[in-house]
Amino acid sequence: MGTDAAAGDGRPTDRHTDGPAEGRQAGQDGIEIRAVTADELPLWDRAVARGFLRPHLDEGTEFRRLSFRPGRFLGAFDPYDPGRCVATFRSFDTELTVPGGALLPVDAITAVTVNSTHRRRGLLSRMMARDLAAARERGAAAAILIAAEYPIYGRYGFGPATRNQSWTVDVNRGRLRDDLPAGTGRTDFVTMAEARKYGAELHERWRRTQPGAIGRNPVWWQLRTGEATLPGFDWREPFTALHRDAEGTVTGLISYTVDDTWVANNPDCTLTVVDFLAMDREAALALWRLALSVDWVRTVAVGNIGPDDPLPLLLTDPRAAVPAKDSSDFLWLRLLDVPAAFAARSYRAPGRLVLDVTDPGGYAAGRWALETAADGTGRCTPTEDPADLALDAPALASLYLGTESAVRLAAAGLVAELTPGAADRADLLLRTAVQAWNPDIF
Repeated sequence: MGTDAAAGDGRPTDRHTDGPAEGRQAGQDGIEIRAVTADELPLWDRAVARGFLRPHLDEGTEFRRLSFRPGRFLGAFDPYDPGRCVATFRSFDTELTVPGGALLPVDAITAVTVNSTHRRRGLLSRMMARDLAAARERGAAAAILIAAEYPIYGRYGFGPATRNQSWTVDVNRGRLRDDLPAGTGRTDFVTMAEARKYGAELHERWRRTQPGAIGRNPVWWQLRTGEATLPGFDWREPFTALHRDAEGTVTGLISYTVDDTWVANNPDCTLTVVDFLAMDREAALALWRLALSVDWVRTVAVGNIGPDDPLPLLLTDPRAAVPAKDSSDFLWLRLLDVPAAFAARSYRAPGRLVLDVTDPGGYAAGRWALETAADGTGRCTPTEDPADLALDAPALASLYLGTESAVRLAAAGLVAELTPGAADRADLLLRTAVQAWNPDIF
């Protein structure tokens, strides 16, 4: 999936999409919110480009046609200029891996823009309300998006649910430790066609092991391997290698680009990792060994790797890996079906916690008893029992995948402890051994 989107009331802000919603809705100012037709994609795509402060090119419209689904591309049209789309919104169905490996059906939101000439008119609120209602009706347990601007989406019940980590590694200072095993598999470069085939198969296996991961559809692979083009997505063919174990099964993939920089007739190149998947430690070590030993490369830049990835500890000098400034929250989540969402994930300890949730949107509002068993299963059901924690929908979303700490949110005044030690008990039930991580923009 993965590409672009823009934010709320008139500023650029998010990323990519597919899915339904018929009907027309007109506000008091006469601006109509409706699903666009395939013939209207050039108008819609022009508005997306405008929202992202990019020039509009015909290639953008052609790319949108690859993932067009009737009813899932929304546009706002001003009656004073009916041939112009002034706001955009798109969503598509995908699956989110939750703790324990289950795939939760979710509504992925992207391409959100509002023209700067039409801000503060409630256009995003109307599009969001329409899409979330349709998603809940389709059976989505949650909605997800990537927020380019932090303050916008909390008012719609979204909270940051995964974090990414970026590193810059000085390879002259720190290389892979000599005591790490070499393994029995092999690593080979592949063509883009092979990357589409074997990478897609690998990702389907890998995403079930990583909480926070989402699916990659064929259009995602077409875009990332140059088979499809999108203006603003500056693609150049990367070096892509696959790792296979001793039995020949693909267990890892790395994709990277290298700049061509020389200083005083000496190479000073930077290798930038754009995709990294590893099913096990052997594959990860083999792929890092490749990236850290490329001739002429003096710096390895790793963007959006798992927040608890051990890369720095694999180096002879862990200080050679410096955190990059773009490490941040990444995937945002909004719960639409609390019982379904909490029944889908697993838990590390048995216990019971009563949550009092406020949600102006209504989807997560109520008092809920979260009960978890020793076998890792759990359920969340309505109750009238006294609450242990009081929180809003964004805070509940941030806790759901185990990324955020209830103790930390309580210290920030975003969660209220109604019984002593309740935040600590929430962390015991909800936190995970491996932090949730989503490597993909959409």
